[in-house]
Amino acid sequence: MWRGRIKVVNQQKVGVIGGGQLAWMMAIAAQKIGIELSVQAANDQEPAVAIADRVVYGKVSDAKATAKLAEHCPVITFENEFVDLEALQTLENSDRFHHAYHNFKFLPRLATLEISVDKLKQRQHFRDHQIPTPTFYAVDQESDLINAAANLGYPLVLKSRRHGYDGKGTWVIKNVEELQTAWTSIHQAPAIAEAFIPFEQELAVIAARTLHGDIVIYPVVETLQIDQVCRRTIAPARVSPAIAAEVERIAKQIMVSLDAIGVIGIEFFLTASAEVTVNEIAPRTHNSGHYTIEGCHTSQFEQLLRVVSGLPLGDVSMAVPVAIMINLLGTEGYADNDPDYLHQRKAIASFPNTFIHWYGKSSSLGRKLGHVTVCAPTYDTALAISDRIEKIWYGSSQNADTESISNKRFS
Repeated sequence: MWRGRIKVVNQQKVGVIGGGQLAWMMAIAAQKIGIELSVQAANDQEPAVAIADRVVYGKVSDAKATAKLAEHCPVITFENEFVDLEALQTLENSDRFHHAYHNFKFLPRLATLEISVDKLKQRQHFRDHQIPTPTFYAVDQESDLINAAANLGYPLVLKSRRHGYDGKGTWVIKNVEELQTAWTSIHQAPAIAEAFIPFEQELAVIAARTLHGDIVIYPVVETLQIDQVCRRTIAPARVSPAIAAEVERIAKQIMVSLDAIGVIGIEFFLTASAEVTVNEIAPRTHNSGHYTIEGCHTSQFEQLLRVVSGLPLGDVSMAVPVAIMINLLGTEGYADNDPDYLHQRKAIASFPNTFIHWYGKSSSLGRKLGHVTVCAPTYDTALAISDRIEKIWYGSSQNADTESISNKRFS
């Protein structure tokens, strides 16, 4: 039984380490193109469990569970970066799986992951390859922290080297007291201190690269952040062709220099003087690319599956004039004690050309529970609907910050 799939000869098998919403959306894309998808999930409550073809239970860092996943899949990709790289390297080199599959592999390659999962190694790689990046310092002990602050001045940014996401593990520091507080809060773990970029706008792009070196770059998008968490993505970005071209040039440079195979999300800062600087990269599908499900001819999730299974790259052009993605985060009081936010979701669904993706996760304050994509013929129409959606979900006060920056234009 194909459950609505396109039947293909020699059906491809792909494994995913992780069972969250990214793996869930990948499983939906896998059904569309006839790929058998297995996931490694921590528990049966993770979103992808209900739709994957096969589930192996184990935390993302559980290499023994990954070994079981590899028994069914000649290629394994990743939902997030919280993996045990050393253990995966041992697994990849195992004669057992090379004998079974002839060419068992992780994609992206572990060498690419080793750089991209560590913010210090990211910055060092960018510096060494003349990719624009903020001035930075490695922080391994308090004396490094003091030296970095003396050289950078305030404000500065302090980041954990690993395991930071959605603003976690990142602090914008305004004075020495805040610096000490942040350093204590990460238990003096390895970190980086870097120059604060006085950006006017944050941009992002999804890039894909095949084993043969073919590259496609999705449209450049704007991301609007509140409390260091992405609230909204606007596609395509309201920037000049010259800025879009520079972002695309840097994205291609990153993909080639990393020898990246798969899909990578890349975040950028844009200053008032039109300078583009790389903020961070994520070696996987990315929140800034969720709009591609309805907004582009090929979603980022289908594209990743195409790359790792050897299928031709899909069309990355926009399928609609404008698409805006709004993240639906858990709110204070859990929407009047309704963990499923049914009233809000019903109201949002009443808007035309609006698509809700509900992950089925338990609610907690600030947790990503779902997202909604608005497709429209113009920016004005899409922004007006997006503002109304955010007012329904977050209320007037939390919506004010986004509304105040919705109509900014950059050249």
